Amino acid sequence: MHTFTLRLSPGDDLRLSLDRAFQARGASAAFVLQGIGSLSVAMLRYAGRDAAAELRGDFEILTLAGSLSAQGPHLHMSISDADGRVSGGHVTAGCIVRTTAEIVVALLPDERYTREHDAATGFAELVIRRT
Repeated sequence: MHTFTLRLSPGDDLRLSLDRAFQARGASAAFVLQGIGSLSVAMLRYAGRDAAAELRGDFEILTLAGSLSAQGPHLHMSISDADGRVSGGHVTAGCIVRTTAEIVVALLPDERYTREHDAATGFAELVIRRT
Protein backbone atom coordinates (compact mmCIF):
# COMPACT_ATOMS: atom_id res chain seq x y z
CA MET A 1 0.00 0.00 0.00
CA HIS A 2 1.20 3.48 -0.89
CA THR A 3 -0.51 6.64 0.32
CA PHE A 4 -0.69 10.16 -1.01
CA THR A 5 -2.29 13.34 0.24
CA LEU A 6 -4.23 15.65 -2.02
CA ARG A 7 -5.00 19.28 -1.21
CA LEU A 8 -7.78 20.89 -3.22
CA SER A 9 -8.26 24.63 -3.67
CA PRO A 10 -11.27 26.94 -3.74
CA GLY A 11 -13.52 26.21 -6.72
CA ASP A 12 -12.25 22.67 -7.31
CA ASP A 13 -14.82 19.92 -7.86
CA LEU A 14 -14.11 17.39 -5.11
CA ARG A 15 -15.20 14.21 -6.95
CA LEU A 16 -13.68 15.13 -10.31
CA SER A 17 -10.38 16.21 -8.71
CA LEU A 18 -10.09 12.93 -6.80
CA ASP A 19 -10.80 10.94 -9.94
CA ARG A 20 -8.19 12.89 -11.92
CA ALA A 21 -5.54 12.41 -9.22
CA PHE A 22 -6.26 8.67 -9.15
CA GLN A 23 -6.14 8.35 -12.95
CA ALA A 24 -2.92 10.39 -13.16
CA ARG A 25 -1.16 7.84 -10.94
CA GLY A 26 -2.09 4.97 -13.27
CA ALA A 27 -3.53 3.02 -10.36
CA SER A 28 -6.13 0.27 -10.64
CA ALA A 29 -7.44 0.37 -7.05
CA ALA A 30 -7.44 2.93 -4.25
CA PHE A 31 -9.41 3.87 -1.18
CA VAL A 32 -10.03 7.32 0.30
CA LEU A 33 -9.02 6.96 3.93
CA GLN A 34 -10.30 10.34 5.11
CA GLY A 35 -11.02 13.84 3.97
CA ILE A 36 -11.67 17.14 5.73
CA GLY A 37 -12.18 20.68 4.51
CA SER A 38 -15.03 22.90 3.41
CA LEU A 39 -17.55 23.19 0.59
CA SER A 40 -19.69 25.98 -0.82
CA VAL A 41 -21.83 23.50 -2.78
CA ALA A 42 -22.54 19.93 -1.72
CA MET A 43 -24.17 17.45 -4.09
CA LEU A 44 -25.33 14.44 -2.08
CA ARG A 45 -27.54 11.58 -3.16
CA TYR A 46 -29.44 10.28 -0.16
CA ALA A 47 -30.24 6.60 0.40
CA GLY A 48 -33.03 5.35 -1.83
CA ARG A 49 -33.07 8.48 -3.98
CA ASP A 50 -32.32 8.68 -7.69
CA ALA A 51 -31.17 12.31 -7.86
CA ALA A 52 -28.66 14.29 -5.80
CA ALA A 53 -29.73 17.10 -3.49
CA GLU A 54 -27.93 20.39 -4.10
CA LEU A 55 -26.99 22.16 -0.88
CA ARG A 56 -25.53 25.67 -0.96
CA GLY A 57 -23.85 27.48 1.93
CA ASP A 58 -20.81 27.16 4.15
CA PHE A 59 -20.19 23.48 4.93
CA GLU A 60 -17.49 21.61 6.82
CA ILE A 61 -16.51 18.17 5.56
CA LEU A 62 -16.63 15.91 8.61
CA THR A 63 -15.90 12.60 6.89
CA LEU A 64 -15.07 11.49 3.37
CA ALA A 65 -14.38 7.89 2.40
CA GLY A 66 -14.77 5.60 -0.57
CA SER A 67 -13.22 3.53 -3.32
CA LEU A 68 -11.57 4.66 -6.55
CA SER A 69 -11.60 2.55 -9.71
CA ALA A 70 -11.30 2.98 -13.47
CA GLN A 71 -15.10 3.31 -13.59
CA GLY A 72 -14.94 6.31 -11.26
CA PRO A 73 -15.13 7.09 -7.56
CA HIS A 74 -17.68 5.71 -5.12
CA LEU A 75 -17.62 8.21 -2.27
CA HIS A 76 -19.69 8.92 0.82
CA MET A 77 -19.42 12.10 2.87
CA SER A 78 -20.88 13.76 5.94
CA ILE A 79 -20.97 17.55 6.19
CA SER A 80 -22.18 20.10 8.72
CA ASP A 81 -23.73 23.47 7.96
CA ALA A 82 -23.13 26.81 9.70
CA ASP A 83 -25.59 25.78 12.45
CA GLY A 84 -23.96 22.40 13.03
CA ARG A 85 -26.67 20.34 11.32
CA VAL A 86 -25.20 17.21 9.74
CA SER A 87 -26.12 15.70 6.37
CA GLY A 88 -24.54 12.86 4.52
CA GLY A 89 -24.81 10.68 1.48
CA HIS A 90 -23.30 9.56 -1.80
CA VAL A 91 -20.99 12.20 -3.34
CA THR A 92 -21.81 13.25 -6.91
CA ALA A 93 -20.03 15.70 -9.21
CA GLY A 94 -20.59 19.33 -8.32
CA CYS A 95 -19.26 19.39 -4.73
CA ILE A 96 -17.30 22.65 -4.84
CA VAL A 97 -14.45 23.34 -2.41
CA ARG A 98 -14.93 26.56 -0.43
CA THR A 99 -11.48 27.06 1.18
CA THR A 100 -9.63 23.74 1.09
CA ALA A 101 -10.02 19.98 1.11
CA GLU A 102 -7.32 17.69 2.47
CA ILE A 103 -7.69 14.06 1.42
CA VAL A 104 -5.57 10.99 2.20
CA VAL A 105 -5.71 8.21 -0.41
CA ALA A 106 -4.29 4.68 -0.22
CA LEU A 107 -3.20 3.13 -3.53
CA LEU A 108 -3.55 -0.65 -3.56
CA PRO A 109 -1.08 -1.99 -6.16
CA ASP A 110 -1.94 -5.66 -5.55
CA GLU A 111 -5.61 -5.19 -6.35
CA ARG A 112 -7.78 -4.08 -9.25
CA TYR A 113 -11.22 -2.62 -8.61
CA THR A 114 -14.02 -2.68 -11.15
CA ARG A 115 -17.73 -2.02 -10.93
CA GLU A 116 -19.92 -4.71 -12.41
CA HIS A 117 -23.63 -5.41 -12.44
CA ASP A 118 -24.74 -7.44 -9.42
CA ALA A 119 -27.96 -9.38 -10.00
CA ALA A 120 -28.71 -9.44 -6.27
CA THR A 121 -28.70 -5.63 -5.87
CA GLY A 122 -29.41 -4.45 -9.41
CA PHE A 123 -26.49 -2.02 -9.19
CA ALA A 124 -22.90 -1.89 -10.44
CA GLU A 125 -21.05 -3.12 -7.35
CA LEU A 126 -17.39 -3.34 -6.44
CA VAL A 127 -15.48 -6.38 -7.74
CA ILE A 128 -12.03 -6.93 -6.25
CA ARG A 129 -9.35 -8.87 -8.12
CA ARG A 130 -5.79 -9.63 -7.06
CA THR A 131 -3.15 -8.59 -9.60
